[in-house]
Formats: sequence, C-alpha cells, structure tokens
Amino acid sequence: MIVLKTGKEIALMREAGRIAAQALMAGVQAVAPGKTTQEINRVIHDYITSHGAVPSFLGYGGFPAAACISINQEVIHGIPSKTRRIEEGDIVSIDVGAIYKGYHGDNAYTVGAGQISPEKQQLLDVTKKCLELGIEAAVPGNRLGDIGAAVQGYAESFGYGVVREYVGHGIGSEMHQEPEVPNYGRAGHGLRLAAGMTIAIEPMINLRGAGVRQLSDGWTVVTASGLPSAHFEHTVAITDNGPVILTRP
Repeated sequence: MIVLKTGKEIALMREAGRIAAQALMAGVQAVAPGKTTQEINRVIHDYITSHGAVPSFLGYGGFPAAACISINQEVIHGIPSKTRRIEEGDIVSIDVGAIYKGYHGDNAYTVGAGQISPEKQQLLDVTKKCLELGIEAAVPGNRLGDIGAAVQGYAESFGYGVVREYVGHGIGSEMHQEPEVPNYGRAGHGLRLAAGMTIAIEPMINLRGAGVRQLSDGWTVVTASGLPSAHFEHTVAITDNGPVILTRP
C-alpha cells in the first residue's frame, strides 16, 4: 500500500533528511587516502546521534553499522571495517539514513579519494546527472516509468550499465515502503505519481554491464565485471509544486 504523507509528516521527513544529508556530507568530507571505512562510519554515526536522531541502517536486517560504505567495484551495502583502508584513486560510495521522530531520510553520494581517473570522474558525473533527471521526472501525473526512463536513457547513452536487481523505494515511517522505484523503465508506463508520495530515487550505475553479485558476507554487492560503480540518492517529496528534495544539507 502506498502511503501519502501529510504536510506535517513531510516536515518531519525534511528534518530527518537534513540530518541524514549533513551526516553524509561529514562522511564525504572525511574520505581521504589512508582512512579506514570504519573511521568514516564513526563520523557519520556520531553526527546522527548527536543531532537527536537514530541511524536508520544500524541493526536494520542485522546490518552492523550506521553507513554503507562501498569502494570501486562495490555497488552498495559495503560493511565498514577497521582494516579496510581507502587508497588514492578509489571512488567511495556512502549511503546514510537517519530516523527523526519516527520518520526516515535516506541519501547517498560517491566521492573520489585524492586524484581519480577521468574514467571514474565521468562515471560519477553521469550518475549524479541521472539522479537529477530522475528527480525532475518525479511530478504528479507522471509515472514511475518516466523516472526510470530518464535515468536509464542518460546512463546508457554513455555505454554504462544500469543495475536492475536493486532499486529505489518509497520511504516514510519505514525505511522501505511501496512503491519500488526502478532506475530503468518505459516513459508513460507504471504507477501514476501523486502529490504526497515520498520516494528515494537512487541510481546505481556500473562502468560496464548491469550485472551484479552479492559477496559471502551477505551484504556487499559488487559488479559482475569487477569494474567500478557509482551511487547517488535523494529522498524526494512529490508535490503539486514539483519535486522537493528532503535530503539537502
């Protein structure tokens, strides 16, 4: 069932989103060669808890950290580690959620550590643009397929692969609500969007091929090709005045 949010609920989600976004940016700014992924996770955890919120991911389905931190070919759900050090030229995807007064904000960003290759930089730029295009399509009267088609069309115009096994989602008093929000689709098809819907749009774009696989840790998802992937995400409210990004720092 899709839950339409009231203005009061969206206001609470905006606060949850602001905390999640600030925590994410604190983590992004902490990324540097030599840092461990657990150090980045600690920065994020401490920001969320010191601002009156709870990390959405910590304990969710048994996940052991406040943030998912994925490097290079890791697409999503990377588990922070005290021994995993970021290296010069890596790209680091950080996914962060926060719960404030019972409502969630969810966002992700991929950043380069030090100097990254032009190939990786273009992947980041294109994936970020995919998110922007997906958000632009999130207006009342459009359909879910319009969001997916916008993301897919732009990514594939560069020869990139769009992950299909993992998608965006509705969000509110639960981290994952209906509907699913694929990053692929046909314009004009799928569920019609309505004011009051709140969704997480999150393109996951691979340098080559759409295929992914899950590692034996039960969480980390990597590209089948072994080549890099990027991930950007915002929580968005669909309103009569257009899409409103709730996860702004």
